[in-house]
Amino acid sequence: MTTTVWQIPRSNVKNLNKHAALDLIRFAAGGISRIELSRQIGLTRAAVTSIVNDLIEAGLVRETSGKRGGGRNPIYLEINPDFGRVLGIDIGATHVTIVLANCLAQVLDEVNAPLDIIQGPEICLTQVEKIIKEWLPKTGTTANEILAAAVGVPGPVVSDAGMVGAPPIMPGWGNFPIRDWLEERFGCPVSLGNDAEFGALGEWAFGAGRGEKNLAYIKVGTGVGAGLLLDGQIYRGTTGSAGEIGHITLNENGPICSCGNRGCLEALAGGRSIALRAREGINKGRRTMLAEIDPVSSINAQDVIAAARRGDLFSQQLVTESGAHLGTAIASLVNLINPGIVVVGGGIAQLGDLLLDPIRQTVKQRSLKVSWQAVRISAAVLGRRSSAMGAVAQALSMSLHQITQV
Repeated sequence: MTTTVWQIPRSNVKNLNKHAALDLIRFAAGGISRIELSRQIGLTRAAVTSIVNDLIEAGLVRETSGKRGGGRNPIYLEINPDFGRVLGIDIGATHVTIVLANCLAQVLDEVNAPLDIIQGPEICLTQVEKIIKEWLPKTGTTANEILAAAVGVPGPVVSDAGMVGAPPIMPGWGNFPIRDWLEERFGCPVSLGNDAEFGALGEWAFGAGRGEKNLAYIKVGTGVGAGLLLDGQIYRGTTGSAGEIGHITLNENGPICSCGNRGCLEALAGGRSIALRAREGINKGRRTMLAEIDPVSSINAQDVIAAARRGDLFSQQLVTESGAHLGTAIASLVNLINPGIVVVGGGIAQLGDLLLDPIRQTVKQRSLKVSWQAVRISAAVLGRRSSAMGAVAQALSMSLHQITQV
């Protein structure tokens, strides 16, 4: 997993082992002993002691003691939580979530705000900058304490360039230098990634997918996207557009999608589709508590979710239909990459089994038995925080490994 989030340094073997040791310490729940570290990294205890001493001297790692059974209290190694702070930022189509975390990835504070991504990069990013500058002092954190930030966006990311390329639901964002713009204003390193990829990373590191080598994270919000972790590595594809499951064609004669094609999964199961079908149903006289909303044209996916939770049959039917469409696309994904777990997250996934049950039933019907029997389909443990926490993991990896490389 280490090469997923940091570049392999062009340096000596000890430095490479130092990076490997750092990740083993970071992702060991409750810390790791020197003996276990030596076993997992395949080095002698003397070599591990030398590496650990360097990390402790740099302030990145600290020793802790804890009683785990009889005898003397063992000594464990963990990341020093107070070495600095990072920001994990999840920019969605209609919202932004910003998480402040310490170096143990413990959430210190969080802020959520509405945001309209259609307004374009300069307006939206200026809004994000303003939110952070007003909120950060209230947390007792200074800008100098921020080691790095990572930002997830709902579009295909060209990682090396720090921008997005031709994003269907981000008009005007294509080729805008997002990373450079933010670095100039934040004064710290910034990593840009796809929100679904960060969702996969967040659920792998801290949520439902811990310990899995092959994981698919499906983010169901305004649009639909997938983050893929294959053999312990985030898979981005040749141009960074891997995982665009929302633009798989399910119905050649279906509704027009934001990408310009017809019958895409996103046009049948995404938040915009759910809201549109709700409005169309009301205009055709369907009985539903959603009809109480005035004007009907203002109904959005969150309104449908709220009504479904309150037992509205029409709203529940819309969600069930979306779940079946999602299941059809996920079945193809299960056959193609054979993951150990599929994690469903995003705003629409807040409905839990009302959405997951039709997904599971359809995947079982449409995927190969050998693949179906090996996969779990789970709601995101981190909820709407999945992408923001994946961004935290990325920001920590970038900052800690850069410091280790010095």
